[in-house]
Amino acid sequence: MRVDILSLLPGMFGEVFDHGIVRRARQAGLLQIETHALTDWTEGRFQRADDAPYGGGPGMVMRVEPLVEAVEAIGELDAAEPRVVLLSPRGRQLDQEVVAELAREPRLLLVAGRYEGVDERFTGLTGAEEISVGDYVLSGGEVAAMVVVDAVTRLIPGAVGDSESVVQESFATGLLEHAHYTRPPVFRGEEVPPVLLSGNHQAVRRFRREQSVQLTRNRRPDLFRAFAGQREPASKPNPDTKERSS
Repeated sequence: MRVDILSLLPGMFGEVFDHGIVRRARQAGLLQIETHALTDWTEGRFQRADDAPYGGGPGMVMRVEPLVEAVEAIGELDAAEPRVVLLSPRGRQLDQEVVAELAREPRLLLVAGRYEGVDERFTGLTGAEEISVGDYVLSGGEVAAMVVVDAVTRLIPGAVGDSESVVQESFATGLLEHAHYTRPPVFRGEEVPPVLLSGNHQAVRRFRREQSVQLTRNRRPDLFRAFAGQREPASKPNPDTKERSS
């Protein structure tokens, strides 16, 4: 997979991708990351990428010209056409389903927004989709782009050594992940659940599944409702109700 990132502050990505799973994926040739400075497509002494909003109001708006020209130029750097994503608080919420969707793409172009927002014409002219990493305010889309890259990389085949761990992680099954324990078996009077020491793999799987369901019900009732709704059996016809003919 190739990921291009367009930003006013490309220096923010300096060491972020040189650690952990992202670094290993890059070294293995599974992931290519290229950062681009939006100012390379601006003109004038001050290389302005923003301007005051029409109609008045606080703050500044990112200009459409350099953004569109940058996306078009970056798109031509590789044979694969990129899926253009604008990191924006107005966008579709990033969840594991969206991450899996993005991970299936051969190429992504992430655009980090800043200021009060981006000229509305940008998405229409480039076909960019807006994605949000959460209902809170960030100084810019750079941190959001880092989140997307990290989450997507984990789903690239071969990026994670133990592929089973990815399948069992929180949100992958619609539930939060079960609790984890390791040595020692007793610490300050707190014991590891005996079933995990039993060697009975079937019992361990059942225990962990029950833990996931309970944790999700208690901590994320919104997720649990969605999970429970998916598991509801199809409604059966009432045997006492006779079909009417019209």
